[in-house]
Amino acid sequence: MRVVLDANQFVSAVLVPVGHPAQILAAWRRGELDLLVSPPILAEIRRVLLYPRLQRRHGWDKAQVDIFLEGLLAAAILTPGDTDIQDVHNDPTDNKYLACALEEHAEYIITGDQHLLQLDPWRGICIVPPSIFLGTVLKQS
Repeated sequence: MRVVLDANQFVSAVLVPVGHPAQILAAWRRGELDLLVSPPILAEIRRVLLYPRLQRRHGWDKAQVDIFLEGLLAAAILTPGDTDIQDVHNDPTDNKYLACALEEHAEYIITGDQHLLQLDPWRGICIVPPSIFLGTVLKQS
């Protein structure tokens, strides 16, 4: 099963290592799903993890953030992230998740973002919050 996580899911996994996003990343590490990322998604994860208020919470410096991203890049499926999608009108920066999902035929986008959730389903791709993904999708697989 191929999934895309929005940047906030990665940040949540770093900040709350027992939360739903962290459990999804653990399932990925166990080989239960394929994680799709793109250069624009990796850039956003890096940018958000380097916010000073978040750095104070997770305690990582730039080098540690880069090591985290290198680990994602090494094990995830990298998409180009350059497909032009304009379906999220209220927050065009969210279109990068749709592009990533479309480029590598994801089955799920996992997000808490209402701009994305309101599109569910989008072009045959389910867009769900992490709790639903864990409680129904992963539980059934």
